[in-house]
Amino acid sequence: MRDYFETVKNFSAANLERRVLAGSLGEGVNACVECCDRWAKDGAIALEWHGANGERRTLTFAEMLGNAAKFANCLKSRGIGRGDVVAGLLPRIPDLFTVILGAWRVGAMYQPLFTAFGPAAIESRVTASGGSQAKLVVTDVANRPKLKDVPDCPDILTVGDGFAEAIASQSTEFAPVMLRGDDPFVVLFTSGTTGKPKGVRYPLALLLPVASYMLDAIDLRPDDHYWNVADPGWAYGMLYAVIGPLMLGHSTTFHEGAFTVESTVRVIANRAITNLAAAPTAYRLLMAAGDEAMGPIAHLLRVASSAGEPLNPEVIRWAERVLHCPLADHYGQTEVAMMINNHHALKHSVKPGAAGLPLPGLEMAILDDDLNVQPANTPGVLAVHIPRSPMYTFTGYWKADSPNIRGDWYITGDTMMCDEDGHFFFVGRNDDIITSAGYRIGPFDVESVVMEHPAVAEVAVIGKPDPQRTEIVKAVIVLKASVEGTEELKAEIQQMVRQRLSTHAYPREIDFVAALPKTPSGKIQRFILRGGA
Repeated sequence: MRDYFETVKNFSAANLERRVLAGSLGEGVNACVECCDRWAKDGAIALEWHGANGERRTLTFAEMLGNAAKFANCLKSRGIGRGDVVAGLLPRIPDLFTVILGAWRVGAMYQPLFTAFGPAAIESRVTASGGSQAKLVVTDVANRPKLKDVPDCPDILTVGDGFAEAIASQSTEFAPVMLRGDDPFVVLFTSGTTGKPKGVRYPLALLLPVASYMLDAIDLRPDDHYWNVADPGWAYGMLYAVIGPLMLGHSTTFHEGAFTVESTVRVIANRAITNLAAAPTAYRLLMAAGDEAMGPIAHLLRVASSAGEPLNPEVIRWAERVLHCPLADHYGQTEVAMMINNHHALKHSVKPGAAGLPLPGLEMAILDDDLNVQPANTPGVLAVHIPRSPMYTFTGYWKADSPNIRGDWYITGDTMMCDEDGHFFFVGRNDDIITSAGYRIGPFDVESVVMEHPAVAEVAVIGKPDPQRTEIVKAVIVLKASVEGTEELKAEIQQMVRQRLSTHAYPREIDFVAALPKTPSGKIQRFILRGGA
């Protein structure tokens, strides 16, 4: 296992490019070639697909290549090419890869649309009024009705009603359009946890940090059976369930159905998954199902990774005790992709509650409001030093202001601390920090303690305005099935936080609810809870 600090010291973007790309970011590259063409030999499997009703199917890189070329010819016949946008409102089905790879092959950008979106969310993302102004939306029969209520909707192709016929007669030969590293190939909108979703265009140069994350943080190995549970309608799924494994010539796993504990355990067991990636919500739900329910997968996983929100230490301990595998917390944002990780493939210490260490090729620091670097163990905003980060690619939002770029710094908006060993610890988003009686309280610390109570399935901690203390700590809790939310239970949780964390950070108010408000990607929307506080 390579040493993390030696890897950072010797890091070279040029060396990584030569290692992981067939093309050249400076002279010519195409994402379809990187993720498909060069692996289309010897019958190599690209996709292991599990249908919603228990069906199973495999798809080879060669099959993907033929389908991609057909769709690229179809796009060309419609006048769609380099620099245009092709959107996909599709579930996790094999045809999704035809659309993605075909769009890339013709030089277009692919835009993922989450299938839970309604007409308003779709309109804001694909039409001229603030969206990408896509030239085509490919959807399926189940999602097609949503587009009827989208004003000025782009042209539509429907899987199950015309899509197969549109590409059937097309040639399986199409020369890929070669682009350069700063040309965009994906446009994806942020999830909107803190405001209106904003468009981010991913340049082809992002292929390098994606590969680095897959190799060093995920530790994807040739003999792994890999499953990233995240939906490809969002950054973590698009980058690391689709692009990441395919560009390394590795098969990926798709499960079409909605997330349930039962289906997740079944796919892991049937596919013999050894390398799993998912959001913290998925792991918390698995943990809440009880140890016995995890019996079929208790010794299958070699490694597991989590991203999307901070991972509570209690969940990490549960994975080690019940699943018998290390579960690593990773941190990223839609704009910059994954930034800070507990790297499975690099040797470094792992500290409880830490988000980890920066991805090699990113230089990060904690700043105050005046962009001064903060000393160790001092809270501040996490930032990336752009000139000293060859793996940084974000240049600004599409059709929106980018106040998070200030001078040489990209400001994440997340409050963290960095200890003397370089490990970063998540405190909360700037607008999530609670100020109570002069204390600054990070909701993640409180949430992590509350999660240790055996009755708790999920929790979100917010600040509630208070005339005496400025704010008080309030916990909104989802209890496990069949647990009754009593005043005695509230007092028990409060006392536990007082004892385990601090007397000033315990939740003075607790609400028990059936569910927490979340974005479609599963992130808790604390601003909605604050609005109702």
